[in-house]
Amino acid sequence: MQLFYNKDITETTQEFEFSREESKHITKVLRKKEGDLVQITNGLGLLCKGVITFSSPNKCIIQLEEKSIQSSKDYKLHLAVAPTKMNDRYEWFLEKATEIGIDEITPIICDHSERKIIKPERFERILQSAMKQSLQSYLPILNKAISFNEFLKKENPDQLLIAHCEETKKQSLKDILKLQNNITLLIGPEGDFSIKEIENALKEGYKPVTLGETRLRTETAAIVATHSVAFLNSFRNN
Repeated sequence: MQLFYNKDITETTQEFEFSREESKHITKVLRKKEGDLVQITNGLGLLCKGVITFSSPNKCIIQLEEKSIQSSKDYKLHLAVAPTKMNDRYEWFLEKATEIGIDEITPIICDHSERKIIKPERFERILQSAMKQSLQSYLPILNKAISFNEFLKKENPDQLLIAHCEETKKQSLKDILKLQNNITLLIGPEGDFSIKEIENALKEGYKPVTLGETRLRTETAAIVATHSVAFLNSFRNN
């Protein structure tokens, strides 16, 4: 069943009217008609099922008949990832990480960053689309871009990890990861973190980790980290 998103849906909402754009998509593309069932979420875990009571390309109305709060994961993953030089690579990361299961993303501007400006509105649309496509009820939080040093200053109770390419002592992510826990992981730009940035992160309690034997692109490292955390927690639960 198709999943739609609207942040204003609440547990008390009885009737909902889709925007003109979505109404056109529902009637012309999905060919939904009066009496058909649809699902909608607010991205905060609320999943609603309803029936279309009025259907036209200009206006589509549903009567919400069933509501439930979906269980959240027993861990939280926050990736602080430097924007990539090619914007489409970062967008690919956002899409795939959402499908796999990520909770929060912060673009960090580093010493070696070649891209320092992002398009949050476009990124938000990608996150929403990926959430709907993968039939999830929780929309990842996208924070504003922030400098690396500013990010380090934030109080953070999570397990703190940094993935970098310097030839220093690092532990495998699977060996150091605390399961059923909240994790914040830093991933740098194409030129990696600077030595000073790594030193500053270590001073703030971040532990260095490796994501494998090969050198990964920024967006690939972010996907590997997302999947690894999801897989290891899933394995623990099973």
